[in-house]
Amino acid sequence: MEHQYFQSIIIGIIFLNGAVIVAETYSTSKFLLVLDKVILGIFVLELLVKMIGLGFKRYFSSGWNWFDFLIVAFSLIFLASPFVTSLRLVRVLRLFRMIPAIPSLRKIIDSLIKSVPALTGVLGLTLLIFTIYAIIGTTFFKDVLPYEFFGSFHNSLFTLMQVVTFESWASQVARPVIAEIPWAWIYFVSFIIIGALVILNLVVAVILSYLGQEDEEIRDERLDQLLKENQELKKDMQEIKQLLLEQSKSAR
Repeated sequence: MEHQYFQSIIIGIIFLNGAVIVAETYSTSKFLLVLDKVILGIFVLELLVKMIGLGFKRYFSSGWNWFDFLIVAFSLIFLASPFVTSLRLVRVLRLFRMIPAIPSLRKIIDSLIKSVPALTGVLGLTLLIFTIYAIIGTTFFKDVLPYEFFGSFHNSLFTLMQVVTFESWASQVARPVIAEIPWAWIYFVSFIIIGALVILNLVVAVILSYLGQEDEEIRDERLDQLLKENQELKKDMQEIKQLLLEQSKSAR
């Protein structure tokens, strides 16, 4: 399991699994179905090797191992399922095994999960801003554009999502409103500055802080380990020095 080529082979098999899934969208042949079952068998064998190598307790102590186990288990459960859609969905989910297989991807997901508590404040602020601007848009612009833009609160929310993603917001939304209500430019410009620039940068800043935090923790652990080894080395040297002094005194 710890061999240098083991994880590389598994990553290659996952890529092959993705290629098979893509090929099945063009044509379903018996060869692809057999190859898919062979790939599933390799995944099962990988799980068994890891369980034997790590032991059941150590294997299931990792959340990523649970993730791999559940995906492979569902693949086996739906293998003989008559529901083709469910079977294809489970096959697609196997591609998510790429995340625990590649350390850099796993690091990103771990950082995202750790940043969720910090992001709740940013998400709450985002919801508040969207709510305020949706109410303003529904109040003042519902008679200017068709109903699907600002005709109701939920339509206004969806329109603001279109604006914040810069999808045809100027030609389809902003300019027709500004042509009827000249002061509306303040509404759209302020929303873009707050929603698209400030909040998005806040989210990115929080995630990046957690990405760097893991590197700092690893660095601190290494420094602590070096400090501990240095202290032990100094202690050993003092003991050796004391023994040498005692021997020199006894020789005299």
